[in-house]
Amino acid sequence: MRTDSSPGTLPAREHLPAGDAGTPVLDVVVPVYNEEKDLRPCVLRLHEHLTRTFPYAFRITIADNASTDTTPQVAARLEAEIPEVTNFRLEQKGRGRALRTVWSASDAPVLAYMDVDLSTDLNALLPLVAPLISGHSDLAIGSRLARSSRVVRGPKREFISRAYNLILRGSLQARFSDAQCGFKAIRRDVAQVLLPLVEDTGWFFDTEMLVLAERAGLRIHEVPVDWVDDPDSTVHIVKTATDDLKGVWRIGKALTTGSLPLDRLTRPFGDDPRDREIKDVPKGLARQLVGFCVVGGLSTLFYLALYSVFRQFSGSQLANALALLVSAVANTAANRRLTFGVRGRGGAVRHQAQGLVVFGIGLALTSGSLAALNAATSDPAHSTELAVLIAANLAATVLRFLLFRAWVFPDRGDCAEGPTAVAAHRASSPAHSTVIPQRTGPYAPLPQRPAPHQTRTAYDTTTQFRAGEAADGTWRDATMRLQPVRTHDTDPRDAR
Repeated sequence: MRTDSSPGTLPAREHLPAGDAGTPVLDVVVPVYNEEKDLRPCVLRLHEHLTRTFPYAFRITIADNASTDTTPQVAARLEAEIPEVTNFRLEQKGRGRALRTVWSASDAPVLAYMDVDLSTDLNALLPLVAPLISGHSDLAIGSRLARSSRVVRGPKREFISRAYNLILRGSLQARFSDAQCGFKAIRRDVAQVLLPLVEDTGWFFDTEMLVLAERAGLRIHEVPVDWVDDPDSTVHIVKTATDDLKGVWRIGKALTTGSLPLDRLTRPFGDDPRDREIKDVPKGLARQLVGFCVVGGLSTLFYLALYSVFRQFSGSQLANALALLVSAVANTAANRRLTFGVRGRGGAVRHQAQGLVVFGIGLALTSGSLAALNAATSDPAHSTELAVLIAANLAATVLRFLLFRAWVFPDRGDCAEGPTAVAAHRASSPAHSTVIPQRTGPYAPLPQRPAPHQTRTAYDTTTQFRAGEAADGTWRDATMRLQPVRTHDTDPRDAR
């Protein structure tokens, strides 16, 4: 998929190089709202697990969504006690807003999040992020609906979860199995381009992110998880389900109209360096042929139906010209969108003008065939006319595909490269300052976990900021380049 206004595509995935550097490899975000009781046990358990099992440097980020209880104080104490823990305070609620804000500012090459109740077995965390570190996948999700998953929860939540995923499969053709499991990870280079396209700031954030990633052809890795339902969950099921259905409608409409620039998320053909050296290989030829044949078959049926209608009140030449003209406009529009993946209105007039030139060639072939038939017999049968027109259209179809591919919709993806946005994270404390070493690849070498004896100065106060703004003001500019301001980010009706 591509659009004429695309700034470029993602680079090929690469394994993060091993080595020693100052930036954590993994940043695990824990969004919280009024979780004064569960926050400390969650962070301590997660930190102990990562210290014991994760071989590289990591960070745990507490994303406080405008809590009104003592959650900010608990987060501040954890930040002061544990070097790998940092605390961000957001003045607006919404899990999606928290994830987009923190992920956009993080300097870690792999970003993850999990719910504060730790319903998911932490043994799935390393299998979750390993495909992202290796360069195999772009996103990773925990799945409670995989056959090998072990799940303990009530029938009500089980029914809602499965019904929701059936809706996603039926309406948005989603192929991932579990959209709402609070256990996901994403590569930072993907997040920098994907997150500005995600509009939702609440619970639908996960689904929207996954649908857009899947439609763009990104690779989503699924990990079966062991999951135990939290009976004290504060999620409002009815409101969340209503908002999710509204989100499904919004995304479905955007995908239908082609208003989303998903082409900027595409990966090059083949991630092996040898594949990138191959020159002059047609890209997507098989898919384009299938799409063109389907559109062509439907267009032929449409053309024949129009010809039969116009033939009732006009001669064969006029009926052929009118039917071919109408079907040619529809054929060009369908091939533009479905076969060659051109989205948006940019260049639509030029494409239709070029399509009319192709139409002229088809008109010459079909009109010439009719003229030859009329010269051979004075009163040909209607079925004979249709047979001649079908043969002429087959010849015109082959020529139309070649002209469409080489002239009307040429692949200019290699020329549409744009700058890659990078978000720099700078904390207000020297303990969190990072130094990015000089490098030649897309990432610095993987940093190893610091020695146990390393300590840091305790924090006296909790770092506070609003969504999109850091305490020192340095993050705000980077964030503004990554995500446009949306009016509903400050919607007072958002109660999450």
